Amino acid sequence: MRQQIIDMLDLQDAMNTRVHPRWREQNFAWYRAVWVECAELMDHYGWKWWKKQTPDMDQVKLELIDIWHFGLSLLLVENQDVDAIVNRVVAAIEDAPGTGNFREDLEAFTESTLHSRSFDIAGFATLMDGVGLDFDELYARYIGKNMLNLFRQEKGYQQGTYRKTWQGREDNEHLMEIINELDRASTDFRDAVYRSLEFRYNSMDSG
Repeated sequence: MRQQIIDMLDLQDAMNTRVHPRWREQNFAWYRAVWVECAELMDHYGWKWWKKQTPDMDQVKLELIDIWHFGLSLLLVENQDVDAIVNRVVAAIEDAPGTGNFREDLEAFTESTLHSRSFDIAGFATLMDGVGLDFDELYARYIGKNMLNLFRQEKGYQQGTYRKTWQGREDNEHLMEIINELDRASTDFRDAVYRSLEFRYNSMDSG
């Protein structure tokens, strides 16, 4: 687990640096990105009592991964000591059982985010537990989404030339299929995700 956390911190730093070389000094509102993702997560989980709703667990977990990206960024801004960050994350994940009420856990996490403007690691770990997202799956899904974020940047996301919808579906949906099809334990998993994304993206023009 410790090495996987270090790997994710390194990847997050590299991605943020790609977006802005001096990203730590920009005072980006990472906490705002977190609570907005929380609202999107609630919609995917379902909260409307006046209609039938079934949680879309793939999308719920994907939103948690997006929150994790922003959370790692917050932790890196607040602390340059990677070992200290790793210790905090390990302790929180190993000791944060869910309460059995995911919606209330999500609201508590959102409230904590808005109040502290930092990343509530324990609250996030509680959300993981609440939807059965274990650490190995968190890691695999993070790697997948990190590759999609890199892919977006390389295809012109910042310039506005990237097409997020392929063959009638958003890229996130394609990513979930790819992650579920590939061997997550493979040493080639990261590169295989990228190759699969590129194949599907390029198929838009050839098909």
